[in-house]
Amino acid sequence: MAKVPRYDRVLVKISGEALMGTQAYGIDSSTVDSIAADLKEAIGLGSQVCLVVGGGNIFRGLAGAAAGIERATADYMGMLATVMNALALQAALERMDLPTRVQSAIPMMSICEPYIRRRAIRHMEKGRLVIFAAGTGNPFFTTDTAAALRAAEMGCDAMFKATQVDGVYSADPKLDAQAERYDFLTYHEVLSRDLKVMDASAVSLSRENRIPIVVFSIQARGNLSAILRGAGRCTVIGDPA
Repeated sequence: MAKVPRYDRVLVKISGEALMGTQAYGIDSSTVDSIAADLKEAIGLGSQVCLVVGGGNIFRGLAGAAAGIERATADYMGMLATVMNALALQAALERMDLPTRVQSAIPMMSICEPYIRRRAIRHMEKGRLVIFAAGTGNPFFTTDTAAALRAAEMGCDAMFKATQVDGVYSADPKLDAQAERYDFLTYHEVLSRDLKVMDASAVSLSRENRIPIVVFSIQARGNLSAILRGAGRCTVIGDPA
């Protein structure tokens, strides 16, 4: 087992739904605290950490568009939901004495910093966790794509995709007991098999920048730091050996 973190700088992508816990909607404080504790442990290992959070626990742009809201407007509403989640995570992290900065792709100077690439890198170099909110700041792009974009901009060694299961499976393991879990997949395999790990734009952007995608369970307490130490269950998506 590695004594130093496997990756020096990582971006963690967390869906809004991961913040709900067992609720059907909104933010569960105990779940947020558990996630915050995992993130603090990761920084304690020596890794620099940044984060992109979704907003699906509050509002989904696609769902809003299906309900009759103009798509661009619905997507902007979804971006605002990500800011709420980012502030909730910031509050939890700072209760644990971990300095945290929220940077929004949509300027909101009264509550958080605007996204500035060099400032974000400097925050991480000083041991602060940076949360990127409001996606890319543009409609028609998912937070998966925002995560891949920010990971490339920050020069991350890996992008960690937090899910409800411990990796990528051939089918939904909750529905198919025979589903096979993969330890490693290439970017091409994910795209050609349409495995729905992340959207195709995010996977393609990660491939172009040679950033491995590490898919792991956010529900397993301590799993993030375990993977950074070279243990823990996950699926790595990257270039073939």
